[in-house]
Amino acid sequence: MSETPESLTPTQLGAYFAFTEVSSLLRPAVEQQLREAGELSYVQFQLLARLGDAPDGHQRMTDLADGVVYSRSGLTYQAQLLEQRGLITRSPSPDDERSTVVAITTAGRDVLAAVFPGHIQAVRDLLFATLDDADVGELARILGRVSEHLRAAPPRSAGRRRKA
Repeated sequence: MSETPESLTPTQLGAYFAFTEVSSLLRPAVEQQLREAGELSYVQFQLLARLGDAPDGHQRMTDLADGVVYSRSGLTYQAQLLEQRGLITRSPSPDDERSTVVAITTAGRDVLAAVFPGHIQAVRDLLFATLDDADVGELARILGRVSEHLRAAPPRSAGRRRKA
């Protein structure tokens, strides 16, 4: 018989509920802005933004899936939609024929340029408006620690693929 887990403290429960409420309120508003400005889903935006930040504008599909914490098959579908719009290209990896390399196109960079100003404004208005720089630093520190902890034993889509 398993033991009953220890209850959360009132402070822990309050923090958990506040975190989930903020996530539930923030994401739909951000997704709406992305749809209106660039006809992008949140995952498609993450994919384009990661490619846009990559020094050479491309990454392996598995690395993208690991970075955006999305299933590899789901990301393949999202990448297919972006490729149909001409925002990315996909090709076999020159280093490993089993891997697919995804690259952002000029059209993809144009969509990012159109989306970013409104995206930045939405995040500022919705998430950071009531916080000062010290609060933001503390939030980043705390969420960074939680992210590291969760990635230590992640679901497959959030784990880093082992290199052969």
